Amino acid sequence: MDERDDQAVLRFIERFSSVFVEAGVPRMPARVFVALLATDSGSLTAAELADLLRVSPAAISGAVRYLTQVRLVSRERETGTRRDVYRVFDDVWYEALFRRDEMFRRWEVPLKEGVEVLGPDSSAGRRITEMRAFFQFIQGELPTLLEHWRAYRDETFGP
Repeated sequence: MDERDDQAVLRFIERFSSVFVEAGVPRMPARVFVALLATDSGSLTAAELADLLRVSPAAISGAVRYLTQVRLVSRERETGTRRDVYRVFDDVWYEALFRRDEMFRRWEVPLKEGVEVLGPDSSAGRRITEMRAFFQFIQGELPTLLEHWRAYRDETFGP
């Protein structure tokens, strides 16, 4: 296999991570996430990430904390060592959407309470009602959408 051009890989990481930054992801977590996506193994240690991105280990620590909290990356213990490895899953987008479904369920009760507190006929109450209806709609459609994705993925890339 040909060696990759390290500078070209870094440029890709910077360009693609800037798209995530524009979407609201903090800069360093975006860079770490893309760096993990760009590795064949999908996993790196904090030291490897710091070396690749040319940043301090402290910057990596904060970034992976954010990424693990939003569940885009998992932290695993490297077998036989005390080192943590940070991993992005091959099906990261499927998993992220699946977890969003869980989030929508957790929002159901507070949104219902908000409508009751604000009054269903007030402007704020109507806004919260519409938000709640949107999440209910998405939650109802998500299983079918994910089922279609799995079929498409299997057809395109194999099971």
